[in-house]
Amino acid sequence: MELGRHVDNLRDALAATVAAGGPQAQETARLLSDAMAPAVRLVLMDVLSEMAAEVTTALDGTTVDVRLRAGEPEVVVTHPPHSGGAEDGGATTPPLGDDDSAVVRISLRLPDALKGRAEQAAAGAGTSLNSWLGRAIADALRSDRPSGRGPRSYSGFARS
Repeated sequence: MELGRHVDNLRDALAATVAAGGPQAQETARLLSDAMAPAVRLVLMDVLSEMAAEVTTALDGTTVDVRLRAGEPEVVVTHPPHSGGAEDGGATTPPLGDDDSAVVRISLRLPDALKGRAEQAAAGAGTSLNSWLGRAIADALRSDRPSGRGPRSYSGFARS
């Protein structure tokens, strides 16, 4: 999706608005439109991101992400993997939340190496990093998941 066309449309609308004014007003409008172009692009990206979050909330398991590629937004739709029961040998994918839960945005700080490994895992799974992290968190929070500590496991510190 090319945002430049929309920014140019706003520039043209501003130029048409001040066309009746004198040369000084037209020059001021041109300078303002040039200065505002990055801010307009950022606002359009925010609008697209909010729209993607709303669409994701309305869909059942499908996620819609907006990514920047070469400075332009790209809409990526990720469908949930087909998960089957015992009849087709597939494992079920845990839900990301209740059907009526809202999608929220968080800021997550990761070491570069860990982020790189997570991005590779997400690419290998054919999903976005956001979807992959959401599924990883949902997997970790499943109540039926064993803790990894059995009756013969010990943890702690020892000195010799």
